[in-house]
Amino acid sequence: MLLNPFSPLAFIKITSLKATTLFLLVLLIKSNLLRLKGGLIGGLFALILISGILASTSIALGSLIYAYRVKNNAEENNTAKDLETVNI
Repeated sequence: MLLNPFSPLAFIKITSLKATTLFLLVLLIKSNLLRLKGGLIGGLFALILISGILASTSIALGSLIYAYRVKNNAEENNTAKDLETVNI
């Protein structure tokens, strides 16, 4: 049986192909993980912003309702009083 003189070259080609595919697979996984991480961070940031907007609008709406009720109670108290003359 004769030894093929080009077998080391074939071995190097196959090994380099395996290394290249492994390197590309690692880069692909890394990019997918970075995209997932960015999406999660962006989604969390958007959720925080939306909840802040909802909280501030609900506080503003509550304060408007409270001011309206206080104003109505003050008007009812003023109109319900009968003015009496003062006798000296």
